[in-house]
Amino acid sequence: MTQHPSTTVTENRKFTITDFLHDSRAIGILLLLCTATSLILTNLPGIGENYSQFWETEIPFLHSAHLPHSILHVINDFLMALFFFQVGMEIKRETVVGELSSPSRMMMPMIAALFGVIFPAIIFLTATKGTVYQSGWAIPTATDIAFSLGILSLLGKAVPHSIKIFLTALAIIDDLCAILIIAFFYGGQPKFTWLLGVAASILIIILVIKYLKSPFSRILYLSLGMVMWYCMYQSGIHATFAGVILSALLPIKKIPVYEKILLFPVNFLIIPIFALANTSIAINASAIANLTGELSIGIVLGLLIGKPVGISLGVYLMTKMRIIRSKSKPDWMLYVGVGILAGIGFTMSIFVSTLAFEDRSLQDTAKLAVLIASTLSMIIGYAWLKIALKKRQVEL
Repeated sequence: MTQHPSTTVTENRKFTITDFLHDSRAIGILLLLCTATSLILTNLPGIGENYSQFWETEIPFLHSAHLPHSILHVINDFLMALFFFQVGMEIKRETVVGELSSPSRMMMPMIAALFGVIFPAIIFLTATKGTVYQSGWAIPTATDIAFSLGILSLLGKAVPHSIKIFLTALAIIDDLCAILIIAFFYGGQPKFTWLLGVAASILIIILVIKYLKSPFSRILYLSLGMVMWYCMYQSGIHATFAGVILSALLPIKKIPVYEKILLFPVNFLIIPIFALANTSIAINASAIANLTGELSIGIVLGLLIGKPVGISLGVYLMTKMRIIRSKSKPDWMLYVGVGILAGIGFTMSIFVSTLAFEDRSLQDTAKLAVLIASTLSMIIGYAWLKIALKKRQVEL
């Protein structure tokens, strides 16, 4: 999701629609409302079953065309490709001209993000050792950038700018890790013929971008992107990866145009619809009992403990090895707090849950564990940072 490090509106300027669309707090609140609505509707007698079945409704003409053929599959395979297109543009912008454009600025958030992926995965694999749940190892490795930045922005101007930038960079690199994990670990058996189609689409898109300078080039670019998405879908690699490739091919000067086009539909339509469709979880005695099982424990501990431990250790190693030089001593309370906020997996973790397990009951157990861990990370992270910032102000 296209975010900026906390949208702050000065007193002499009115809060505009553009500010609202960029405000991670607004996106986070909307996602919470959609999740709560979905959970309530799913568990209402007489409505819940129909609500859940609605998302599984077959679309006949899509089935015959060998396309995602249920409403849920259209959301997860097609609409989420647009989400990943937006994420890909953000990653490219930040690595070319933004906060990650130089090795020295990229190093600390990159190492912290990698440790923040490795430690939750290790905790999950340890908790689920000897079970059929090990394919879900990537679920606790993800961070939801909208929620994490949204909670941080609630703390206002007391948060140092360097911490906002660090969390933004960390979440962007985390998104990149999630994209690579999905592409390499959660696809089907690759089909060579369709991969040739993907390669051909990429080549033609490059030629169109380089040589075709006309008002129709944007339409052709997006049309070829659709062809690439279809080839990717048929190839066995998860179709959402097409969105990432398409964004990587886009010239940096054209990124703001496409970001503006996608800002509202992705943040305020696609992601809320994704939340409504993918949090249709029946909370009954069985679901509650499953929360004490290895799968739930692995996810909760991975997000709640693995994330802050991994990220804090990454920052610690960077400073101790003097790879990162800073005039002031790192405020470890703040970095630990950022690590806790990074445990808000929500959107990405739920998405990985749908890929890791085919069994609906396992998906629901994983999603419920993600919601619990993300909620705890929000509350604890906010409280931790509130205390850390008060302590910092006293010391200053």
